[in-house]
Amino acid sequence: MSVPASERAQPGSVLFVCLGNICRSPVAAAVMRARLAESGMLGQVEIDSAATHAYQIGSLAHPETRRLAESRGYVLDEHRARLVVIGDFKRFELILAMDRRNLSALKALAPSTAAANLGLLMDYAPYLRVEEVPDPYGGPPEGFKRSLDLIEAGVNGLLRRCYRI
Repeated sequence: MSVPASERAQPGSVLFVCLGNICRSPVAAAVMRARLAESGMLGQVEIDSAATHAYQIGSLAHPETRRLAESRGYVLDEHRARLVVIGDFKRFELILAMDRRNLSALKALAPSTAAANLGLLMDYAPYLRVEEVPDPYGGPPEGFKRSLDLIEAGVNGLLRRCYRI
């Protein structure tokens, strides 16, 4: 999928979204923060993550997510799951869902005056020919690794396309 021209500008704020905000989206935010820190741009972009469903609000990241993220140098210590709120559509310039189900939920929630551009994270890694980051929750550890691999590719593509990093 191609990314619309409106998403190619350097957004000053990015929100990553998944179903419960304990696996995929907090990892995407952590990967983005780490990459921005490596490039000296961390303070220039607001990064956060949220859920489309209230299943896990207030929870830490999933234990397997934390273990795997930490093994790759990503920090999730302060993460607490939160729900997407209407204000996020004004606060964030770019809101990226991990899959079509969550993108549909975002579109249904977005007010008609929403300023945010909505899309899928994997739109930024089209060479992989994968449209969604699969939800590893409840599955084997290999699913968490696959999700993290895809998230890293998507975030790297986002950084190349929007930030020239």
